[in-house]
Formats: sequence, C-alpha cells, structure tokens
Amino acid sequence: MPSISLRLLDANLNRASEGLRVLEDLARFAINDEALSRELKTARHELARLAQPLDIRLLSWRDSAADVGRESTLRAGVPERDLLAVVRANAKRAEESLRVIEELARLPELAACINPGMIERLRYTTYDIEKRLAGRVLRRERAATLRGLYVIVDREVSRGRALNDVAREAIAGGASVIQLRDKVGSRGEVYRAALELNALCAGSGVLFVVNDYADVAAAVGAAALHVGQDDLPLEVARKLLSIDTVVGVSCHSTEDVRRAQEEGADYIAVGAVFPTLQKENPVVVGVEFVRRARQQVPGTPLVAIGGITLANAGQVVAA
Repeated sequence: MPSISLRLLDANLNRASEGLRVLEDLARFAINDEALSRELKTARHELARLAQPLDIRLLSWRDSAADVGRESTLRAGVPERDLLAVVRANAKRAEESLRVIEELARLPELAACINPGMIERLRYTTYDIEKRLAGRVLRRERAATLRGLYVIVDREVSRGRALNDVAREAIAGGASVIQLRDKVGSRGEVYRAALELNALCAGSGVLFVVNDYADVAAAVGAAALHVGQDDLPLEVARKLLSIDTVVGVSCHSTEDVRRAQEEGADYIAVGAVFPTLQKENPVVVGVEFVRRARQQVPGTPLVAIGGITLANAGQVVAA
C-alpha cells in the first residue's frame, strides 16, 4: 500500500475526529443537548472503527515533523472567535476531511479497507449536525435576552388603541420583550401588525415575538415565535423558521415542561400564574408551579404569564 495514501488518510482521519470531538463537547457541555452530543459521539466512533484495521500502518507512516503546512498554521495564530465561529470552523474541518477520505477510499489500494458510501453518509450527517448545532448556539444567545418585563399586546384588550402605541409605551416603561397576540384579526391584519411591531422592536433593541403564527413570524423576520400546547408542534414550526428564530412554548404542567425541554424549546412560559380574564377558562398554575418549573429546567429561560399585576409581581419574581 503506497505510503502517500496512508499519510493522507492518517492526517484526514485525525482532522475529522478532532473536529467531531470539539462539536461533541460543545453540544454536551456548552449547549446541554444530549441528542446532538450522542449523534456526534456515534459518528466519531464510526470513524474510529473504520481506521482500526489500518491503525499500525497509519501510525507507521505518520510524519508530523515533516508536515510542510505545520509552521504556517502555527504562525497564523488563533483569532478571537465566538462560539458560533468555533462550531462552524470545526464542522468545516470535519466535513472537508471526510470528503478527502471519501476520495481516498476510491483509490485501488484503499478500496478494500474503506467504504466510501459510509464516509459519504457521515459527511452528510455532519452537514445536518452543523446546521442544528449552529442554530442552538444562535438561539441560546438570543433567548438569553429574555429578561425583565415581557409584555403581550392584543387587539382584544387594547381598547381600540393602536398596537404600536401600546407597544411603544410598554417599551418606554421598561419592557424588554413584546409579544403580538391576535386571535381575532385576519391573517393579513396580523401580518401588517407584526411588520410594524417588528420594526419598532428592532429599532428599540427589544425582542419581538409572534404568538401562534409561524408563517407570520417567518415573513416579518421576528426574533421569536410563541406556541401553545394546541398549536403547531415545535419540530414542524422550526421547519418554517430561520435557524436563529427562538421558539417558546406555553406549559401548564410538569409534563408539559418536560416535553417542551425534550423537544428543544428555547424558552418556556408557565401560566396562567393567577386568575385572568384575558383567556377563556384559563388553567391557573400558581406561584409554586413557577418555582417548580425553574427547578425542573434551570438552564432554560422561563417566562411567567397570566394575571400578573403590580400587586403580585413580587411573588413571581421571588419564585
């Protein structure tokens, strides 16, 4: 077996494995995504099993000291990067190396040892994982801004006032999140209202959320979508949205919270905390449930909604 093929194979197996390992650890420790971490671990182990029969020969032909590209890499240094850049760089490292391995597998001297079809499958799996992991990073950063006062504007309770005016006053009063909830307007009316509110929020540095309508959220470029238990499933809604669009889910029980977390909700809303007239026959969960939900999903942003007033807001904040 020609030494050049083995040396190329060794270098690219190492690069691919290193890239996958970095992604695996990011998914496991930075994002806390068990499913992604498990997929990456499986891919890395598949690659290791592929190399095992050639292990001694690969090591024998390794010559890192003579690598002509080594010094240029060291001199280039490592620029300051954010977490997303680390994800993208290591995904590309793994993907490109897998492509090289796939091409090497077609050489006569390696065809009997490596299945190019398996390498191709691993490469496409990595493409998919890159997209999902990058999305998790982007949404986590955006969801981290879900702090403070979360205001829902709704034409049913705005007493004839323009929703933009209501939102503008809420922002002036300290709101950091504005959600558009509209159960009575036509889809065109909801779209036009969302378009105006999105522009207002973007100009004010405030997160804008569309309730229920994934198509409207996607059309106006909203930062977030909020869905209830009877709305589009989270997985379906995601397919309509940009990978950086935050999706929050309303929860009324510990089972709802568990399921929302498993499905990858970027934030969880619990309520109604207190009795409210804004919903017909609302499920009132109480302050204690807010506390339990916080303990159940400590790493996920939590929003409390329903019947919250100046008189009882302190209880909710304390929970």
